[in-house]
Amino acid sequence: MHSTMTVTQLRECAEAFVRAEPGRRGIDGWWRPPLLATAAIDQRFEALPRIAASDHLHPRDLLPAAQSVIVFFIPFRKALVQENQKGARPCRNWGEAYVQTNDLIGRLSQALADRLAQHGFPSALTPATHNFDEVKLMARWSHKHLAHLIHLGRFGTHHMLITPAGCAGRLGSLVSAAALGDHPLIETAEACLLKAGQKCGRCIQACPVAALSAEGLDRQRCWNRLKQNRDTLEDFKDLPETTHVCGKCAALMPCSFKNPVPSP
Repeated sequence: MHSTMTVTQLRECAEAFVRAEPGRRGIDGWWRPPLLATAAIDQRFEALPRIAASDHLHPRDLLPAAQSVIVFFIPFRKALVQENQKGARPCRNWGEAYVQTNDLIGRLSQALADRLAQHGFPSALTPATHNFDEVKLMARWSHKHLAHLIHLGRFGTHHMLITPAGCAGRLGSLVSAAALGDHPLIETAEACLLKAGQKCGRCIQACPVAALSAEGLDRQRCWNRLKQNRDTLEDFKDLPETTHVCGKCAALMPCSFKNPVPSP
């Protein structure tokens, strides 16, 4: 038996879950309140193989009965981003936050799926990260591209997603048989100052290995740096081998904590 489930309820569930996480872990917490957007599964998702990986999955490849895509963004606290700006390598806390947030994303995704299941709607989940081809360096399920399609955010010059809460944070997604409709959060055509024709490019300057330019991202150069950080930093030796982080292009940028492009 299906009962009513609203996007407002899902957003409240996500906010409560993230708010409770520091107490569950006995830590101060790395996170600001999450954002959540949804969209009805329609022809827009047929563009995924063109705009993302050529073998990108369609939402109904995960769940044939899916009616909606749900994407959420968990933004990091300003103090963590400020700490990570220093030096050419990521700080220890940035690595710890990455690991803990990936775990949080997995459990939050399951919590949302459980809430939907209580109302009679099955869901399908995917990992928070490392679901990509290490040769192509493209994901078969890209949270960023999904978030772009459902208007949770816009891509920046740094190829990260800029949301109303900025780009410094992590994304998660799931698909559900619930017909939730379209609930976008971004209003501007661009959220990157440079892409909007304004002066910026600070993320290009911040990249320690010159992997960024106005023309694009050198994925291999970026990926090599992420692996090198994990393999060479003493502070990272006890973190999982998948702790591939940098974050310099998201550290104290105009788009770190908000969409800097004014609404029309």
